[in-house]
Formats: sequence, structure tokens, C-alpha cells
Amino acid sequence: MTGLVVGGTASSVGKTVATLAIIRAFQREGLTVQPAKAGPDFIDPSHHETVVDRPSRTLDTWLEGREGLRRNYHRGEGDVCVIEGVMGVYDGHRSSTADVADALDLPVVLVVDASAGAESVAATALGFRTYAARTDLDVRVAGVIAQQAHGGSHEQAIWEALPAELQYCGRIPPDSDLEIPDRHLGLHLGDEAPIDENALDDAATHLRTDRLRAIAEEPAPDPGLQDGPALGDQPRVAIARDRAFRFVYPAVRERLATAGDLVTFSPVAGDGLPPADAIYLPGGYPERFAAELAASPTLSALADRAAEGVPIYGECGGFMALADSLRTTDGRRHDMSGILPATVEMCERYQALGHVELSADRRTLTADTGDSLRGHEFHYSRASLDSDATLAFTVDGEGIADGRDGLTEYETLGTYAHVHAASGAFDTLLERLR
Repeated sequence: MTGLVVGGTASSVGKTVATLAIIRAFQREGLTVQPAKAGPDFIDPSHHETVVDRPSRTLDTWLEGREGLRRNYHRGEGDVCVIEGVMGVYDGHRSSTADVADALDLPVVLVVDASAGAESVAATALGFRTYAARTDLDVRVAGVIAQQAHGGSHEQAIWEALPAELQYCGRIPPDSDLEIPDRHLGLHLGDEAPIDENALDDAATHLRTDRLRAIAEEPAPDPGLQDGPALGDQPRVAIARDRAFRFVYPAVRERLATAGDLVTFSPVAGDGLPPADAIYLPGGYPERFAAELAASPTLSALADRAAEGVPIYGECGGFMALADSLRTTDGRRHDMSGILPATVEMCERYQALGHVELSADRRTLTADTGDSLRGHEFHYSRASLDSDATLAFTVDGEGIADGRDGLTEYETLGTYAHVHAASGAFDTLLERLR
């Protein structure tokens, strides 16, 4: 499977729309596309999945390591992989678009804002190409897509100014139907605000698919599949999956599937909790459905399972649902499951953002004593803990409180950090399910 990386000059330059247009252009050529996203984001991949009916792979050198990232890439399927970058190409303290392109040895197609420039688009792209020599990364900017570019003389001035080593790969025209609305955690999810199909089809016609296909290359080789634990009887893992709990990396599902059967349940719908040997509540938007969750018998069932010693792991939004209560920005207090001794309050501004490293000083569901995990935190809530609360990790980010994360009670663990299976984060849980 060949691939290319869609990089940007900065955040909000239009990488997501350009990525979706490239995917659609390849589809029109009869190619099967595997989407992917550089960085830990969950929102952009949801838009990929509205255009391609398959999970978008998460590629992050901090969360997965270089070998884990390559392994994750090669678990995808298709003729070509289109990888959307994160922020600007070289931006990112612990994992950048440049890091991903270097790890996979894939070329970059640069998205440049052309709304107020023409020849300067070429100057910008050339600067991004030559800047690679100042890094210790092999970053090959091979092509350019002009975002917000008109046709005619505007387009002609852009491609004529480009040097021979930079392929002009087309433009994304100005079109309000290509805009994706924002929300506090970023863009709306793909199934909430999909891009207009006609507008996307039109944008795809302005891309040079032949040049994009020529730029795509074979990536660095697969280092080999990660071994799963040797399991006897097949246990069952239940994963919350509904409007409130959406943020699951495909590789996490795949890793948990090595334990046996995976089943999903909806806390918002209150359909009940299926029999399971372990339960996973991923991140999402529990604050948007706090009233439904408070009325759901599923949360009470979770509390009963926790008291019985069933392993339960809640991550960010899942951690919030495991707390005593959740106060939304309108000031209303909603009872949650009451398993973890914490009250959570939503804030108007984000409380933490960035890659983190967690060090365990006790055995938990995601790490043994002395283990280190890599994760990412991004949340708009803060937690207040009871005096007897036990935290399992030190973290070089905000965490839950005072540089600590991993609130534990019974065999239940809640964290603000999202972790990835490639870091070994779920191996301890899988070992328990043998």
C-alpha cells in the first residue's frame, strides 16, 4: 500500500478538507483508500470515515514509537494511504507531521493558504521544503495543494511560480459548503456535520490525481506484528460505544480483541450492561448527555460490577462517567456512577492539552509498578477528589490533580490521559484475562 502525507503550513489551513478531497479524487479513479491521521486526534478521523467506510489509523510517534507506528500503518488495507497531518508540518513537541513522514519514509504534499497570495505560495512551499535540511528528519515536501485558490490567472500564477522539484497538485476552491463547524474539542464529528457531498465532489475535480498518485510511495517496511498474550478461555470485553463515548483508537479495539469477544453497549440509551469480564469506557462527550447518563440504569450497573471486582477502565470522558457527579457549564449537577471518589466540573476553557508520560507507582489495569506509559490529554473539565482518593501515576502534564493521574477504586481505573495499545497500555489488562 503506497502512501502520502498531507501536511499544512499551520493549524486551520484546511488539511482536513484537502485530505477528504484527495480521498474522493482517488476513489473516483477506482482506488481503495486507507485514511490515517498523524497525532492523537479523534475528530478528524471521524470525518475520514464518513468518506471511507473504514477506520482511520492513528499514527503518532510519541504514543506508538516508530516501530509501533509502522506496524499500525501496515495493519491498514487499500491501494493507497492518505495521512492527514497535525498542525504545521514541523510543529509538535513530541510528535509532529514531520516525525510521522520520517518514520514511514513517505513524501509530504503541502497545503498552503492561497486566499491572499499567488507567487508567495511557491515561496512558502519552497521554504518548508528547504527547512527540512535544518532538522534531523528526512522530510520530503514533494507537492503543493493551493487552499482557497481561484482558477484562471490565480491558479496559473501559483503553479508557474513553483520550482520543478515541487509538483502542483491542484487547488481547493473557496466554498462555504466545505467548512466544518467548530466545537470546544475541535471540529464537529463527521457524522454530526459531514461535508456536503456535492461540494466535496467538486473540490476533487480541481486536484491533479495523476500527480498525487505519482507522489505516493511505498512506506518503510512492516517491523512485524505485535505478539498478543497467550490466552486460554475466551473472555469478553465490553466497550461503551454511543453518542457520549466515541473516542477509541482502532488499534485499541484490535488489541482488546486478542482477549476474545468484544461487545458494545450504550450508557446513554440505558440498554443495560452486557455480561463481561472487563469493561472499557473511552473518551467522548459525556457532558453533552449528562442528564441521560444520570437517568441511565447502566451507570448503576457499572457501580455494581465495580464492587464485584470486575476490571473497569475509564479514559477522559469515561473517567468522568465513573466519578460521583458531573457539573455542566450551566451549573447543573448530574449524578454519575459514583465508583471513583471525584466530582467533575466542566469549564469554559480547556484545562489540559498535550502529550504526556505516566509513571506507575502501583499496579493498575494499564501498567505494572514501575512501568511508564505514553498518552495524550485534552479536556475541558477538572476534578476535585475526596481526601481518601488514591492516584496511581505521576504525570508530566496536568493529570487529574497535582501532577498525578490514574484514580483507582476496587479494580477500577480512571485517567484523563488517552493511551494507545502500541505503548503496551493494555497488556496488563490482557494478562489478567488469561
